[in-house]
Formats: sequence, structure tokens, C-alpha cells
Amino acid sequence: MTTFKGEFVTIIGKQLKVGEQLPDFTLVNPDLVKQSLADFEGKKKVLSIVPSVDTGICDAQTRQFIQSLSDMENTVVLTVSCDLPFAQKRWCGASGIENALLLSDYYDQSFGNAYGVLMEEWHLLARAVIVANEQNEITYVEYLDNVNSHPDYEAAINAAKELA
Repeated sequence: MTTFKGEFVTIIGKQLKVGEQLPDFTLVNPDLVKQSLADFEGKKKVLSIVPSVDTGICDAQTRQFIQSLSDMENTVVLTVSCDLPFAQKRWCGASGIENALLLSDYYDQSFGNAYGVLMEEWHLLARAVIVANEQNEITYVEYLDNVNSHPDYEAAINAAKELA
């Protein structure tokens, strides 16, 4: 069971597993441009999924993965939330991190459903980290039972670095 703010929440969608393929997605970046999985074709991917970049844990998670992995060759760190693209753009400007790739699932929450992270009661994404290779095969997954806790940064970073 997953909790958010100390209360049980209903998660929509099926959690992904190691060995499965990443589902396609259409998300919106801070410049209101739609992006899909195909836009990152041939790259290793770290999907850092958060409820909102405007909260402390989500901010820390976003910064940790970008700072730890952005210099890895042929690798993208995608932070996905249901934040409006305008809020994501504001965060990018305020964070001082120029290479942040934030994507929003605000429009129809189809990403949240396909990736098994949509909290029905809040229409926000539950916290998760997914690492995939250049062929979009999932090599690491962490879904957090308590959305208000940090992911295992070291395990996810190591999983991404093992793809190098």
C-alpha cells in the first residue's frame, strides 16, 4: 500500500518491472513543447518521477539525479511530475540548474497511468525512479511505498552508471 501525507492512496496503473520496455509517453516540457519517448531514442534514461518540484524532497531528488548523472555520456535524466509547465519553468530558473529536463503529465495523466504512479485521490504522481538502457529496457525500478520519503539515490545512480 502506498501512502501520501500519512494516508493510504489508490495508485492507478501497473507498476513496471525490470526487463520490461518503457511505455511510450507524450509529455509537455516547460516551453509547452510535446515530447515523447522517441525524442530520447538511443539514450540511457533515468526517469525521476515526483509529485511536485515545488516541495523539498522532490527538489532534492531532482537536483541529486541531475548533479550526479548529467555528465554521463549518452544519458538523459527526465524529471516527470504533474506540475504545470509554467511551474517547472519557474523551478528551472530558480534552481540555477541549466541542464534540467522537466516534463509535465498535467494534461491527461496518461504517463502516470502507464507507469503505475498516478495517485487517484490527488491527481499527482507517486515517487518512483526508473532506469532504462538505450533500447528502453528497464534495468532498475524503485516505487516508494511512502511518497513522502527519499528514494535510494545511491542504488539508482549506481544502476545508471552500470549502463556505461
